[in-house]
Amino acid sequence: MQENHKTIVYEVNVVFGDCDPAGIVFFPNFSKWMDGASQNFFVKCGVPPWRELVKTTGIIGMPLLEIHTKFMRPATYGETLQVYTSVQEWRAKVIVQKHIVMRGDDLLCEGLETRAFCVRVPGDPDRIKAIPVPEDIKALCS
Repeated sequence: MQENHKTIVYEVNVVFGDCDPAGIVFFPNFSKWMDGASQNFFVKCGVPPWRELVKTTGIIGMPLLEIHTKFMRPATYGETLQVYTSVQEWRAKVIVQKHIVMRGDDLLCEGLETRAFCVRVPGDPDRIKAIPVPEDIKALCS
């Protein structure tokens, strides 16, 4: 487990289509934004896009294995939200990312995602498997 966590902020502009008929952000959109914040985290840390990594390392991406989300306050269209993303834990083959969704000083939502670095299974390109966390990526993101 790492003591100091590099944190990257991903900004979201909530639009009318993100909301339910009551004008409240439909809950799956928070997961969509956390997914975007996850990818943004790696890009901002200097990790090449997956389409480049697949060519050089075989890594096709980081599928989501588990997600936990806690909602505290609603959001609505016209608001700007900030998603604060960090890696909370580096394990042998998976990472745990934490997302804190804020509207200014108001905490709206917290999420934890467990993800694995994956490559295609040699000889069976329809399957994927987790690989050990690449040390170079860990170094960029720590």
